[in-house]
Amino acid sequence: MAICNEKLKNRVSGIPFRFVIALVLIILVSPVFAQRPTQIRLASPVPENTPWGQYLNQIAADWRRITNGQVELIVFHNGVAGTEKDVLQKLRVNQLQAAVLSSYGLYELNPAVMTLSCPFLIRNDEELDLVMKELKDELESMITRQGYFTLGWARVGWVKFFSKAPVFVPADLKRQRLGTNADQEELNRVFRSMGFQMVSVARNDILVALNSNMADAVFLSPVAVGGLQIFGLARNMASINIAPFLGSVVIRQRTWDSIPANFKTQMIDAVRRREAELDRSVKNMEAEMIRTMGNHGLVVNQLTRAQEQQWYDEIGRAMPTLFGTVYDRATYTRIERMLTNFRNNRR
Repeated sequence: MAICNEKLKNRVSGIPFRFVIALVLIILVSPVFAQRPTQIRLASPVPENTPWGQYLNQIAADWRRITNGQVELIVFHNGVAGTEKDVLQKLRVNQLQAAVLSSYGLYELNPAVMTLSCPFLIRNDEELDLVMKELKDELESMITRQGYFTLGWARVGWVKFFSKAPVFVPADLKRQRLGTNADQEELNRVFRSMGFQMVSVARNDILVALNSNMADAVFLSPVAVGGLQIFGLARNMASINIAPFLGSVVIRQRTWDSIPANFKTQMIDAVRRREAELDRSVKNMEAEMIRTMGNHGLVVNQLTRAQEQQWYDEIGRAMPTLFGTVYDRATYTRIERMLTNFRNNRR
């Protein structure tokens, strides 16, 4: 045995040193020893075959290219990861590392975000642009303090009333049963406080509820109404914008911190670029969806300024009871003051 060991030693000692180094390097960069990519599992409630689904897939491709495959974004589309409450729980225990959250989900991370969706506060795209430019950094900072980094914001359109009978003023809607998702409890509380008849309806059961006369009206984005074919039963759409429907892509701060710093600027730039493309696409798609539904029987009821003012007055009377439970008073006051100045300067 000693003789065999001595022969082996002589053979190894005869190998040139540069060959040994090259052999070691080949082993280290082989697939067996290469560093595994950072996998980020992201949950989205939106169908993949929509601009939002494409937006996320494009970001995944961008990140793979920017990081040379070191960061792999895996998107779970179509709400397969569960409700927003389910998703938040999975984020907390690291089963998921990122998610697309609406105002309702973001409320759990930063209650002030919900104020952006206060009915009739922000009334059009121009006003939304103004508010987001002023408050976005501050809102994101608050979310960061909860352990999440905000990658980007996505607009999903405007929430509107769709009903069986025409709705022009609050009294018209109060005579109808308003179907609503139980997960949107904060917004439901607003309308309940204003005297509306609220009926809890799961998203997948909206058509059943309308068809059975369990509900007479809903508030959803036109894109959602078109996709679910709700306009076949709720054939009236009030022209007034109730609130912007916003989403945000957040990632666990620990996950974000684990990504090499030299990639992050390009990764964020890619998200911002795709975000701008998505905003343009959504605006066009919402307008096109309303036109298409109009060609198939949807009636758009155009409200006068006086009728719109009735809605603004109605929510104004309800607001004092909603501060501290649904909306943050300081954020609401700040947005209201900002928009009042903006509207006055435009007259």
